[in-house]
Amino acid sequence: MTVALWCILIAIFLPYLCIGIAKAGGGYRLRHNRDPRGFEQTLEGFAKRAHAAQLNSFEVTPAFAAAVIVAHLAGNAELVTINVLAVLFITSRLLYIICYLADWGILRSLVWFVGMGLIISFFFVSI
Repeated sequence: MTVALWCILIAIFLPYLCIGIAKAGGGYRLRHNRDPRGFEQTLEGFAKRAHAAQLNSFEVTPAFAAAVIVAHLAGNAELVTINVLAVLFITSRLLYIICYLADWGILRSLVWFVGMGLIISFFFVSI
């Protein structure tokens, strides 16, 4: 297993980190487990932003996973390059989550663009 493939696993679990933060910040109780979607709709502030970060993390993870797999299968990129790009992507996602939680909208958007650029980079290094 390469570092980049391990990064896919990390990316898969980042949304669950976000929803854990949302639930902790929103006063989640076991009784809310009967209607967790309804509970999510009641979130405000910090907890609501954590939930939004969760949704975005779910949206971007398939693209990241596909990019890493394509880079591995193409075989044209150095493994070190693929691994560095993957670690940078995970770092960008962590920064994105921090920016979302802190309500730093402009910086969050810039970090999001960096992450998308990293996904695109996997394809270009594979040419």
